[in-house]
Amino acid sequence: MGINTERDIEANLQIGPTDAGMVRLFIEGNGVEIPMDFTPEEALEIAEEIMAAAHRVGGPKGKR
Repeated sequence: MGINTERDIEANLQIGPTDAGMVRLFIEGNGVEIPMDFTPEEALEIAEEIMAAAHRVGGPKGKR
């Protein structure tokens, strides 16, 4: 299993700040809840990685 392995799983993703000053990614699906907390700096790094991946697969050319 890896990032390129397709799966037929549905999940919901919520992203928001916590009362403790962290950024939480909350994933819920198939009876499982996964809260993942990150510092604001870590969250910005993750956002940059997501944007870079989107550009590599042909995201909006004008937004680079």
